[in-house]
Amino acid sequence: MYTGTDNLEAMQLATNYNAYLVKMVLDAVATDGTVLDFGAGTGTFARHVRDAGHRVVCVEPDPELRSRLAAAGFEVHPDIAGVPAESVDCAFTLNVLEHIEDDREAVRELYRVLKPGGSLFVYVPAMRMLWTSMDTKVGHFRRYEASTLSALLRGASFDVRNVRYVDSLGVAITLLYKLVGSRRGDLNIPVLKLYDRVFFPLSVFLDRFVGSVMGKNALAVARRY
Repeated sequence: MYTGTDNLEAMQLATNYNAYLVKMVLDAVATDGTVLDFGAGTGTFARHVRDAGHRVVCVEPDPELRSRLAAAGFEVHPDIAGVPAESVDCAFTLNVLEHIEDDREAVRELYRVLKPGGSLFVYVPAMRMLWTSMDTKVGHFRRYEASTLSALLRGASFDVRNVRYVDSLGVAITLLYKLVGSRRGDLNIPVLKLYDRVFFPLSVFLDRFVGSVMGKNALAVARRY
């Protein structure tokens, strides 16, 4: 059972953050065909991609979350091994690879299921120095530097088109959480809403200038040869 479901559900309240991620995913999967959501969780992003007109296939190992996705009408697999080779046109994975001990094998599997020319969008927590009790609570194995994320994808034979940091203001907020936040790794809902409404839009603007240097998260866009 996934230990961070309450945090997943709380993050649904972060409307600006979620809208930003939806836009980034849709830009990356801007093609007709089948889209894979690898680690679909509660289905927040799978629903948005489906609403945009795409057929979405989900991979979700948690039984409870998987049953929710099935009830919402998604084709859902407990493991990516159940997805046929070269069967999806695009794939995205949001805050998932850090939960997988053998992330290299996971990325190789993503390469396997993509059709030649298919695109992959990856979004992960960044910067080891930002490790907090929340990382521990939800079962993270690591946070990524932009360079290590790029190397991970290239090691699986992906053509990496873009790698950068996201949410530069989130670095300061995460360091503050590390000092005075919940030792159990819980989210403070009022603070989450305030950050999402006021600070996250400013953070996205600042990323234009410092996204190559730092950010609370890292994203990558890659393509299968």
